Amino acid sequence: MRVDLPKPLKPGQKFKFTIGWHYYLVDRMRLGGRGGYEHFPEDGNDLFTMTQWFPRLCVYSDDRGWQNHQFTGRGEFALVFGNYRVKMTVPADHIVMATGVAQNYPEVLTPVQLQRWKMAQNTQDIIEIVTLDEAIAKEKTRSAEKKTWVFKADMVRDFAWGSSRKFIWDALPVQIEGKKVMCMSAYGKEAYHLYRRYSTKVTAHTLKVYSHFTIPYPYPVAQSIEASNGMEYPMISFNFGRTEKDGTYSEATKNGMIGVIIHEVGHNFFPMIINSDERQWSWMDEGLNTFCEYLAEELWDNKFPVSRGPAYKIVNYMKLPKDQLEPIMTNSENIVQFGPNAYSKPATGLNILRETIMGRSLFDYAFKEYARRWAFKHPTPADFFRTMEDASGEDLDWFWRGWFYNTDPCDISLDSVKVSTLAVGDAVRQDKARENTIRVARPILNDYDDVSKIRNRQDPNIVFATDADTSLRDFYWHYARGLAKVDTTTSTTLIPARETYTDEEAQKISGNVHFYELYLSNKGGLVMPVIIEWNFEDGTRDTTRISVHVWRKNEERIVKSFMFKKKVKSILIDPMRETADINEENNRWPSVVIPSKFQLYKDRQQQRLGRGVSVGGNPMQKKID
Repeated sequence: MRVDLPKPLKPGQKFKFTIGWHYYLVDRMRLGGRGGYEHFPEDGNDLFTMTQWFPRLCVYSDDRGWQNHQFTGRGEFALVFGNYRVKMTVPADHIVMATGVAQNYPEVLTPVQLQRWKMAQNTQDIIEIVTLDEAIAKEKTRSAEKKTWVFKADMVRDFAWGSSRKFIWDALPVQIEGKKVMCMSAYGKEAYHLYRRYSTKVTAHTLKVYSHFTIPYPYPVAQSIEASNGMEYPMISFNFGRTEKDGTYSEATKNGMIGVIIHEVGHNFFPMIINSDERQWSWMDEGLNTFCEYLAEELWDNKFPVSRGPAYKIVNYMKLPKDQLEPIMTNSENIVQFGPNAYSKPATGLNILRETIMGRSLFDYAFKEYARRWAFKHPTPADFFRTMEDASGEDLDWFWRGWFYNTDPCDISLDSVKVSTLAVGDAVRQDKARENTIRVARPILNDYDDVSKIRNRQDPNIVFATDADTSLRDFYWHYARGLAKVDTTTSTTLIPARETYTDEEAQKISGNVHFYELYLSNKGGLVMPVIIEWNFEDGTRDTTRISVHVWRKNEERIVKSFMFKKKVKSILIDPMRETADINEENNRWPSVVIPSKFQLYKDRQQQRLGRGVSVGGNPMQKKID
């Protein structure tokens, strides 16, 4: 709606207007959407999530003027900051959780609940403000009275709230650079055995990690609400993660819950504080947040099965035909493969910058500077690119152009190797393939230990959350480390054969100095640093890292020469799978036979598990005490 001012508004002046509107609550479990209610037929109660429920002012920015793009569901929000004081009148037996700080707890809480709230201000562990027993008791009654809750929130770009008599409510304070933040969770009994243990502590972990990599969390509250949903708003997020009726849960359910809480709570930073235009550029919201989510998941537990961030996990997307790919810089409403485009590829690109191109120290400094400069402002992609280059002193134009504006993949091919003083024949012998017995119900782990996990383990300054607080170690923590026993079945898979030199060929190697000339080509189009792993015949190994600038004069092919005083047995390009190279078959010398995708699928289909997919049942129900 357009509102014309009666006269021009000068700086410092105000114009007040009043809007009357109605918001209809819908069954969001049946009709979809981010807000509405979920009905629980077993106890006859509802859980309300009140989101996107009031008229909003369009953004007026220095960059674009008025942002008038309509909301259709995919491209989310372009919003302005404001101060809110909101009154919500609900049944007297409801608990309300909302953006901001409650102003009238003495009027809406029972004396016992109020006392628990006061105790929670200085507790060292989680305190239940509303207990499980109290929530279950309220499910059986209906109050005819009403109460009005009052919340106040300053400098936020939206306001959301949840209300239900089903809510169990717990709280824990966390210190963020000397400032207390109340981390809280609300959830029904259906999620109790997961949320009581993890939700608030995951929320606190998220704030600490994000604050370390961006800016200190500026708000006084952060909340996680279990609502069979996943959506973010300032100081409050709606998440999922419910248990079986016996209180057990699958590992996939647990990991999915931890991941979604980190992601949605993390949105407080992107875009709630670093306030990009989601309606135009989804990746500035989802991609940057997914990258920070990846950092937080890695620091939660070194064995956490991250799904987005490591370079090798984006390869299958990058392999797709060009007509199925779109640049990251595509408008939100025009993206077909939204998940890979807006979430995975931007997050992966930032991780490649951090781990492989810039290095952790330089990247972290520049990324933190971006957050500091653009907090409570409206950055555009150009602002992000420019700040990263300005703060780091690095020329990254080639990377923004290749990774964000283009769809070319990385495919660096080791075409041939010229060896002097060596006379190794072409014949090789092939070891016999062997069978390996595996547990079908094995723990969910990443199938590859990526460079971030290895470096995090090696960093003496990093303490994982599950080590700092051993109460976070549940059955599955022990199961992932072989410390928990379960009743399992077994199956066998075929381990691909290895190719090696024959003894006769090895004897042909002679001389004290060995020269290797590597011919490499860029078959994918996207330039990347060249990482070479040398495996020597004496059993040792070494790695050479060549800057991406080696491609400056010729982006199609390069030749590099090396000299060693020991014999090279094999060469591998990108040994830690850091560059999202889509074709590993041309990364080796001598070349080896790699099993087909179909064969790998047959071998691993019983093992492949991912977040949100529970395969092989619930091992927690089969544990052996």
